[in-house]
Amino acid sequence: MTKLINSFLVIIVLIFFFTTYKYYSSNKNVEAKNFNRNNIEKIINAKISNLPILESDTLNVIEFNDGFSNEIKNDKSRSFWNLLKSE
Repeated sequence: MTKLINSFLVIIVLIFFFTTYKYYSSNKNVEAKNFNRNNIEKIINAKISNLPILESDTLNVIEFNDGFSNEIKNDKSRSFWNLLKSE
């Protein structure tokens, strides 16, 4: 019984690979791929030529905030070894 099931599964896998190969190697599919590749190249070139050039509006936008470093200086000192000491 297991030989029958194994042979059936092998046949199904072979049929799957054969039909996949047959589809991808067909003239219809090869022509469709070539047609799409040529059109994609034209579409990309058309879109690249119509891209607007944006002006930079980020001058003097970033400001350094040193309030965080002042806040750390006022806190208690932190040490890992102080956590292990028993009080």
